[in-house]
Amino acid sequence: MKKQILIFYSIFFFLYGTLNFYIFLRGWQGIEDISYLRPAYSILFLLLAASFIAGRMLERKKCNVLSRELVYIGSFWLAAMLYFFLFAVLIDVTRFAMTLFAKHPAFIFQDYIKFKLILTAGVIIITMITLICGWVNAATPRLKKLNIKINKKATRKSFKIAVVSDIHLGVIIGKKRLQKIIDVINKTDADLVLFPGDVVDEDIRPVIENDLGSLFKSINTKNKIYSVTGNHEYIGGVEAACHYLNEHSVNVLRDKTILIDNFLYLVGREDISFRKNEIRRMPLEELMKNVDKNLPVILMDHQPYKLEEAEKNGVDVQLSGHTHHGQLFPLNLITKKIYEKSWGYLKKGSTHYYISCGAGTWGPPIRIGNHPEVIELNLEFEG
Repeated sequence: MKKQILIFYSIFFFLYGTLNFYIFLRGWQGIEDISYLRPAYSILFLLLAASFIAGRMLERKKCNVLSRELVYIGSFWLAAMLYFFLFAVLIDVTRFAMTLFAKHPAFIFQDYIKFKLILTAGVIIITMITLICGWVNAATPRLKKLNIKINKKATRKSFKIAVVSDIHLGVIIGKKRLQKIIDVINKTDADLVLFPGDVVDEDIRPVIENDLGSLFKSINTKNKIYSVTGNHEYIGGVEAACHYLNEHSVNVLRDKTILIDNFLYLVGREDISFRKNEIRRMPLEELMKNVDKNLPVILMDHQPYKLEEAEKNGVDVQLSGHTHHGQLFPLNLITKKIYEKSWGYLKKGSTHYYISCGAGTWGPPIRIGNHPEVIELNLEFEG
């Protein structure tokens, strides 16, 4: 396990350093003819590039104003990195094409120095506007209604569930952002509230210190709040995260099934992730062996892998998250290739699936190409 962690961090730091160096070099070339900008540019770039890692390291020891600000600044930088990198690649490809089919840009533009400065300034301005729009979008959770009819007889004709995945409570998603999410949940007047994983981000400490769990008590629901583990509960320490949630009105189902209102089964799977303790989840067939499949069955499974398992085992509705639908365009193009369904509704056989893009954010507090959502799931039965 230590070897795997070492390999992971080695790859991460290599990629992070390489991307930052590439972006720095292209920015330097944009201002290289104005010597007085170079020192300020170098210092600012170094601070921005180091802020996220430094903030996370400090956060592990003690949460304070400095660690929070570094994490927040660094989180914005992660998003800025993506778009600076894409612009740099686009410019390099264009410049290469021009040298192949025409001339070097220096021979085409009369004032090449001025052109480089305008181009550099344009990239920065467009990126900043994109980040601001994405920040506003991420801070505004929306209610999405989904109606599903289950062809099973039940003691009631309908049942309403509020589904909220990937909140990522921590430094970035604090009280203000959580309260906005809860306000949307309470608009649903749901019979049941479900959190399909990643309620907590990588470290439980800022959640505890800011008493974020106390806000869950303000959620209006006729039943208890239920959750399952996600990969981020494992990253930050699954036992501590589950203990905290269980003590703050969120009941974590770890390979458990329960009967809701004597008519509907709720199945909660352990996340597929595992760390030091190497907890491995129970096969779905074994987990559901005592479930009466004549009754409606709802499954929470954080990561939407092997969706056919739910169909084979008679699940009526599977609720997942994890993907964030890429969170930042064009990363959604990658998640579409990785997952059978990256975001939205899917039906396989008689099983309904909804994969949520999440209500919170990981890393950058920014969403571009999708929006944070709370799902109002209206189930209808034969009655």
